[in-house]
Amino acid sequence: MTSWIRRFHPAKAGAPRLVCLPHAGGSATFFFPFSAGLAPRVAVLAVQYPGRQDRRHEPFAGSVAGLAEGVFTALAAEPDLGDDVALFGHSMGAAVAFEVARLLEQRLGVTPRRLFASGRRAPSRWRDERVHTLDDAGVIAELTALDGYDSRAFADPEMRALVLRTIRNDYRAIETYRCPPDVTIAAPVTVLTGDADPRTTADEADAWRHHTTAGGTVHTMTGGHFYLNDHRPVVLDVIARSLTL
Repeated sequence: MTSWIRRFHPAKAGAPRLVCLPHAGGSATFFFPFSAGLAPRVAVLAVQYPGRQDRRHEPFAGSVAGLAEGVFTALAAEPDLGDDVALFGHSMGAAVAFEVARLLEQRLGVTPRRLFASGRRAPSRWRDERVHTLDDAGVIAELTALDGYDSRAFADPEMRALVLRTIRNDYRAIETYRCPPDVTIAAPVTVLTGDADPRTTADEADAWRHHTTAGGTVHTMTGGHFYLNDHRPVVLDVIARSLTL
């Protein structure tokens, strides 16, 4: 269980648990500022996918379903898992979070308090994207355009090879993910998006409402795919108000 979940800061007893799932190529440390900003009111459980950082020697999960299965298994081992758990996923992580919510509801009868879907269009809004098939220059150009990846990682050849290997696997997982339009969860959905995100239009963000029976809201901020780096206080306020009021 601990290989999948990272806890960076202690939380008060009975605090709601927020499971944070990173973007393609991302890691649990992306959510360290979330944990710092929400503690001790909210217990942040940051997910570490296999194949990166301290899990770099483990095989990648080859699909969104595989990632969701691993996260679900880790959460199922959590003590007293109930309606105090919520999910936050950014980009690919939003799709993984949606599938985790489905597994929690179907297998454990646990409905998450809320799903926060950040920087990702609704599950059924498919685009024919094939970034994982591009050469190294093409992948790097894509990441640079999204303006959320540290360009220093591409300067060192050995580091670049490791990063691109992870990126390609994750992009393959999300670009081959499919979800029928009639699939829903019982958890309410809060969508967070940037108004200039090339990966998510306003209509694609709003379409999340078709995948929940509990309603939802959309919060649009200025910025691109990684709008949340510039609006972290606002994002954390939305989370805290939703989970602690």
